Amino acid sequence: MATDPRAALDRLVAAFEAHYDAVAAAQDSDAPAVVAAANTLMDAFDTYDDALFTGFGVDTPFDIYSDEDEDYEDDDLEDEDEDEDLDDLDE
Repeated sequence: MATDPRAALDRLVAAFEAHYDAVAAAQDSDAPAVVAAANTLMDAFDTYDDALFTGFGVDTPFDIYSDEDEDYEDDDLEDEDEDEDLDDLDE
């Protein structure tokens, strides 16, 4: 059964608020309440993203990276930009 996009959005907004409240209260990114709120927020976003696409055929305008992508450095982005600039010169 598909999730209603509006209900998923409401849960996402509530998850953002709960995450903010946890961060403001704990002031420690490793606090259990912050970690739990972050996980809930990620789940709520995934649910909303899926519901939006299923209901309307539209993606959210965000690129989500997994923990596996953490080794992707800012230098890698600069290298890609340089490669694109070189490709432009070839044309």
